[in-house]
Amino acid sequence: MAAEDYYDILGIPRNADEKEVKKAYRNLARKFHPDVCKEPGAEERFKKINEAYGILSDPQKRAQYDHLGHETYTQASKGSYSGSGGSGGFSADFSGFGDIFDFFGGGFGGPRQAGPRAGGDMLMRLQISLGDAVFGADREIEISHAEPCPACEGTGSETRKRTSCPRCGGSGQLRQMNQTIFGQFVRMSTCPDCRGLGKVPETRCRQCRGSGTAQVRRKINVHIPAGIDTGMRLRMEGYGEAGDIGAPNGDLFLEIAVRPHDRFSRRGDNLEMIQEITPAQAVAGSVVPVETIDGKQVDLTIPPGIQHDTALKITGEGVRRRGRPGDLLVRVKIRIPKQLTPEMKELYEKILELEGSSSSPEKKGFFSGLMGKK
Repeated sequence: MAAEDYYDILGIPRNADEKEVKKAYRNLARKFHPDVCKEPGAEERFKKINEAYGILSDPQKRAQYDHLGHETYTQASKGSYSGSGGSGGFSADFSGFGDIFDFFGGGFGGPRQAGPRAGGDMLMRLQISLGDAVFGADREIEISHAEPCPACEGTGSETRKRTSCPRCGGSGQLRQMNQTIFGQFVRMSTCPDCRGLGKVPETRCRQCRGSGTAQVRRKINVHIPAGIDTGMRLRMEGYGEAGDIGAPNGDLFLEIAVRPHDRFSRRGDNLEMIQEITPAQAVAGSVVPVETIDGKQVDLTIPPGIQHDTALKITGEGVRRRGRPGDLLVRVKIRIPKQLTPEMKELYEKILELEGSSSSPEKKGFFSGLMGKK
């Protein structure tokens, strides 16, 4: 028996134009959609209608189909297209259908069971010190979230039993029938009484009022990894809100905020600090003690002739991350003394003389200038 070709499926002549193809497709799609038509074989018929329209609505595919014929074209195209619902080779076009297909819910599989819903995620902001961010730390925090009610073990029922929802008949879905000029259409929605679970408490728990959850405060330990920075988030799996019976809890996300340090600032994996030195140390060079972020004393060598705002590196005293720690950058600031002892002033004036400068311009009168020329 010869296979029914695409023109026969849509019930149009072979010389039908684009408008006739689209009109025939829309009429048949409305008639044979599985959520509308309950006749045996309606779903298979609907797939064939979509397949035919996918070929005949595309000028290039239609020309190839007319040239090769149904049998040759379909055999040659097997495995060449990837469609949905097992009907490879078509791309359904519902433009112009408006709200008619609003009840489809994004697919052609009929009513969808919502099932138990997972718990919601929670977000908390956690402030830590720069030292905790550099080396890592363990912190205890307090959270408030929903957990399964201990009185009813999360069932919402004092008897620990749940029965079929009388409103939706245990389906978890409510069907609303609408009569239109195209026939009856069904709009599906989640049952508000059972929240899509299909079951309700046999006897509502007085402690949780049938919700199956209770709000509690708990202390949990959090490990803060070394190298974490502001804006990063830690995920605590299962510490979010409680889900429906049989569904997992949500997760807790901790967003990190690193407090500013009074001596150190962070630049990626490096730390930076300021070290003040005197002009003499800058000129002649020196060795100054530097305290790292973990309180360790390190001798820093100041090379002779160092310039203001130069950064000197202490290797390995930065952020501990990815196995190799960052560095500590010591930025040198030359501090000019505001007050000098007589001895220090004399020495600076001597330096000025050696440089060919003078600490104060010599004042000479008109006659002294003339006398100096004699």
